[in-house]
Amino acid sequence: MRQRAVIGNWKMHGSIKSVRNLMVEIMDGLSPLAGELEIALCPSFVHLALVGNLLRESGSRIKLGAQDAHMEDKGAYTGDVSAPMLADIGARFVLVGHSERRSSAGETNNIVVSKFGAIQASGLIPVLCVGESLSQREVGVTELTILPQIDPIVEKFGFSVFENALIAYEPVWAIGTGKTATPEQAQAAHELIRAHLAKEDAKTADSVRIIYGGSVSSNNAQHLFKQKDVDGGLVGGASLKAEEFISICKSVD
Repeated sequence: MRQRAVIGNWKMHGSIKSVRNLMVEIMDGLSPLAGELEIALCPSFVHLALVGNLLRESGSRIKLGAQDAHMEDKGAYTGDVSAPMLADIGARFVLVGHSERRSSAGETNNIVVSKFGAIQASGLIPVLCVGESLSQREVGVTELTILPQIDPIVEKFGFSVFENALIAYEPVWAIGTGKTATPEQAQAAHELIRAHLAKEDAKTADSVRIIYGGSVSSNNAQHLFKQKDVDGGLVGGASLKAEEFISICKSVD
């Protein structure tokens, strides 16, 4: 059975004071769950060390995650952070190919592939984000949009890389908009991804964790997580509210 996972993506939010307060509430509220459910938090780069130290000091089972990593291990890349650096401070997960990176930073599939490889080579677990825009969904090209974001990974590294990676389906039209894919829409997309992977290796495809991201809240989490191919969530704004994030995690049964 696939272990469920909920990952909080704090994006560009937080101060030292607010992060400390949020962490205390989250760690207290989730301490009974953190062993059964895999939970990770992805703060900004500025707050990674702070969050990592708080997790270690408390003995929490919550994992540390990062929102991005450069494709190179080191070099003259002002403003970037490498995967080995993230591993060095205790990160476990790294988001790669998030729609906001693809749009605002112009990340292509080739860049995402390189970052994915660098993350895994450093012993970290990449969370590959894939999704489609509203216009792409409306014209019926969801499949033709999502799968080409996955196939280059397989072509470059082989199918086995997904034994140590997560996929996050994030309909771009539902990120930060308050709109959410219905449980049926989420299930259909997750099933599409799993069926596509199963063409290569059914056993591995069945074990790959595919989580949903797109305005996940305490109001919709339980219905989303009941879908057979939805293995948890990538939570944005709601992960900045302790009570909300705790409720979402507790919705995973």
